[in-house]
Amino acid sequence: MESMSFLKEHLLQLEEKLLKPEIRTSKEELTNLLAGDFFEIGSSGKVLYQNESIGEEGIGAVRMKLSNFEIHPLSDEIVLTTYRIYNEVNKKHSLRSSIWKLREGSWKMYFHQGTITSSLSE
Repeated sequence: MESMSFLKEHLLQLEEKLLKPEIRTSKEELTNLLAGDFFEIGSSGKVLYQNESIGEEGIGAVRMKLSNFEIHPLSDEIVLTTYRIYNEVNKKHSLRSSIWKLREGSWKMYFHQGTITSSLSE
């Protein structure tokens, strides 16, 4: 397994990439990061699937700050990431988790969940 600090930094970069407008608005870039059978339980409670939810215009730009990033290895090839997001547009905080799997030398996101929380103290 890759060194923990390298793996943590690498997965943090991938999570941050998914917040960038140029990635979120590109179906091709999203397809490179998300597994074919990716799904998400959004902070709205809506379930989204990669194959249904991503049009040519991607999934839309956001302005969000990521903090408190941690990794929780489940095996050599599967890692749970957890972190906080502050949405600068709607001023909401959320707790996030993702499952990443190493496939053919690349980490791909298989699952993501966002849960609204009231403040930084929770």
